[in-house]
Amino acid sequence: MLEEKVILVDVYDNPKGYMSKIEAHEKGILHRAFSVFILNEKSQLMLQQRALNKYHSPGLWTNTCCSHQREGEGNIDAGKRRLKEEMGFIVPMKALFSFIYKASFDNGLTEHELDHVLLGYYNHEPIINPKEVAAWKWVDLDQIASEIKDTPQLYTVWFKIIFDRFYKFTKFN
Repeated sequence: MLEEKVILVDVYDNPKGYMSKIEAHEKGILHRAFSVFILNEKSQLMLQQRALNKYHSPGLWTNTCCSHQREGEGNIDAGKRRLKEEMGFIVPMKALFSFIYKASFDNGLTEHELDHVLLGYYNHEPIINPKEVAAWKWVDLDQIASEIKDTPQLYTVWFKIIFDRFYKFTKFN
């Protein structure tokens, strides 16, 4: 299997080159990423619990899926690819917003990403990939906001940052 590469970018999302995913996370270098949020007809968000074998944040709850774009791959296409790989389905998506964040982990890795947040809708059960996902659930947005406040240790660092923006975005749009 080829080593997974990420797209290095500047703060304006202009590509600057490529680097192995692990090296970019070891050095905390800014790179392009995406986060998929899937809502159902009740406006509940599909959350996933990361597989226990993940190299960081194993077993924590997070958005429906997230990853990195590949060379020549657009944000929406990347989101659809990863949604299919992790959750077993594909839906139309739209871009909501993007932003930069930086978060360090206990294992010495750092996420420094220009993250493109994508939204889609789905009303069925996923067919999860157990190598990527331990569990999933539909949760009301207000309940997620409350749980993040009361038990932040159950959620990934990036999800807490992104959800705050997503929650405000959905409330005012």
